[in-house]
Amino acid sequence: MNRTEDRLTTVSEDRPVTLVDEHARAWSPQEARTRFRAGLTGPTAGVAAGHTQVNLISVPADWAYDMLLFCQRNPKPCPVLDVTDVGSPATVLAPGADLRTDLPRYRVWRDGELVDEPTDVRAHWRDDLVSFLIGCSFTFEWALTEAGVPVRHLEQGRNVPMYETSWQCRPAGRIHGPMVVSMRPVPPQHLSAAIRESSLLPAVHGGPVHCGDPSTLGIEDLGRPDFGDPVDLHPDDIPVFWGCGVTPQAAVMASRPPFALTHAPGQMFLTDARDQQYRVA
Repeated sequence: MNRTEDRLTTVSEDRPVTLVDEHARAWSPQEARTRFRAGLTGPTAGVAAGHTQVNLISVPADWAYDMLLFCQRNPKPCPVLDVTDVGSPATVLAPGADLRTDLPRYRVWRDGELVDEPTDVRAHWRDDLVSFLIGCSFTFEWALTEAGVPVRHLEQGRNVPMYETSWQCRPAGRIHGPMVVSMRPVPPQHLSAAIRESSLLPAVHGGPVHCGDPSTLGIEDLGRPDFGDPVDLHPDDIPVFWGCGVTPQAAVMASRPPFALTHAPGQMFLTDARDQQYRVA
């Protein structure tokens, strides 16, 4: 059993539909959100190519300052792209969208425990919630692909593997917890390109936090991710780790706020923003 399985029980038994295909890549963000609102679920890597994807966490207003400070102190795993008004399900990143309905799947947390994984959280929504939209590394995968870097989970039609690490984030008020990382295997000849291209997008995690031996991060077995799916490494592949926007979910489990809503790992909110607008050069 891995580190989170004894604390985290998946409520939904269904396996998500794999959305990574040429049709999903060509969807507009609006079309993707319409499909998710109608009940389509699954990992969103490669969906609406060229548009920015974000993680979601919504907390009660009396926890919002602590969450904002936690993100500010831990920008690699938690780069904030937008914070909503209290009670509002709207974001400037996608005018007209609804954060309560327009993600493939959500997670509902009470006192740090996962209690539901619905496809619509209107029944759980509260008027005191503040939502944080946090950059997602799916956003820079277009840049990796254009630079010739293979993206194994896309090749294999899987969700990206994510791991809880032994590295603790800098705490903020009542919020604390470990950093979560996503992992992409990279052939040695493409490593410099992977580091360069992701570093040019700091708003969506930027460059890796570690390359190589996973034990440095306290990861015992790459074949048993805490979130997402395992991927097959090619013989010479180097495991490369980026900060991950699931980190706030690990913080929810560690800090146990009375209530929170999040995205399901790998099932992101599709914004209308273009990836290129977050590129620094």
